[in-house]
Amino acid sequence: MDTLKELFAQNYEWFWDLTLILGLTLLAGFIWRMIRKRLIRLVASTRNNWDDVVVGAVAVPVNWMILVVGLTWAADITAGYFSPDELHSISVIRQLALVILTAWAMWRLINRIEEKQLYTGGFDPTTVQLVGKLAKLAVTILMILPVFQMLGISVSGILAFGGMGGLIVGLAAKDLLANFFGSLIIYLDKPFRVGDWIRSPDRNIEGTVESIGFRVTRIRTFDKRPLYVPNQVFTAIAVETPSRMLNRRIYETIGVR
Repeated sequence: MDTLKELFAQNYEWFWDLTLILGLTLLAGFIWRMIRKRLIRLVASTRNNWDDVVVGAVAVPVNWMILVVGLTWAADITAGYFSPDELHSISVIRQLALVILTAWAMWRLINRIEEKQLYTGGFDPTTVQLVGKLAKLAVTILMILPVFQMLGISVSGILAFGGMGGLIVGLAAKDLLANFFGSLIIYLDKPFRVGDWIRSPDRNIEGTVESIGFRVTRIRTFDKRPLYVPNQVFTAIAVETPSRMLNRRIYETIGVR
């Protein structure tokens, strides 16, 4: 206990530095909340809806960014006095957190844009979902590469291993890849879309398409049961889309006496 008191007495400057940094962090968070409220009111008064999408997507991640920067800055000050060897680790943690928060903000932005396009109905829902999923995949890849570099993992080594590793993974995940390419065929050929009524004379499949994923398509049958069909199935069966019929033919037997 006496040792801690002596250590604190000799290095009391760190306490005031730490207090100042935490105070600045709280002040920055308060200022951002005030700015966010003004921005929300400002964008709500404009005719352009895209500014609402952007502000709504980045508002929460920016809060976390301010908190992360403040806490890691405080940790830097503390480590500088007591454990200088930990400074590099704290810097890596800060960079990792900022990269992840940036990717999270991009995901939120993509989700909000996708919801807006689906709500307005200006684009085909299937195309909107495909573009949204590809954009999320691109953001994830762009996030993973710098994370590997920060952790000291050789990206070039991973890419070099990708040739042999890709063959191994391809053999192990043959069905997964088949479903993925099946989804691409559905998106490109568009035999059906989200909201279409489909059925197959080859399989016991009939209902309304609710979503088309990279692995399975979810169909809601007429008795309200969810039916999950692997996408590769649609490349090998005939599919009817009754909801796209231009005319309907009704068979009826009428008895005459």
